[in-house]
Amino acid sequence: MASMVSKMVLKIDRGVTFFEEWSLFLTVMVALIALFANVVLRYGFNHSLAWSEELVRLVIIYTTFVGCSRAVKNGAMVRIDALVQFFPRLKRPLLLFSYGATLLFAGILIVYGTEMAMLQMRTGQKTIIMQIPTAWLYGILPLSGAMMGFRALVQAAALRVGGGDGALSNGDAGKQGGSTHGQ
Repeated sequence: MASMVSKMVLKIDRGVTFFEEWSLFLTVMVALIALFANVVLRYGFNHSLAWSEELVRLVIIYTTFVGCSRAVKNGAMVRIDALVQFFPRLKRPLLLFSYGATLLFAGILIVYGTEMAMLQMRTGQKTIIMQIPTAWLYGILPLSGAMMGFRALVQAAALRVGGGDGALSNGDAGKQGGSTHGQ
């Protein structure tokens, strides 16, 4: 039973990782191309693309929230480890507390993000230039909360079962940040 659950968690983890990596890559590339085109047009032809700045602003918002999930997976969230330096035995309880706080924050993102996205849907608001429904933009809040919550649960479970710093023991283990001493 535990093996089946860990296989399912691993599949979900791979799916979330695939989504994070490719959506972040594609959105940043689109923003980069739009910015480059805008600079060339502005300085080369004295014409500006008004929508490119709005697009970049939306991409920054998107990458911030999706990147939070990735940071939880990689153990790259900002933490102050002075207590761990003086009392190494506190590392595990403090990491569990950190994952608990992340779960709380993820829950807040899910609940209030859903409320905000629903409000935007009801009011039918759109972005000024590109006319993108703002409900899509606010929809990243509950999605990010769900991904962060999943990541925090997996890391906390790995910490409870295997010790260490909660890093998943899969093919991504070499890519994960693990300990964040010095941050």
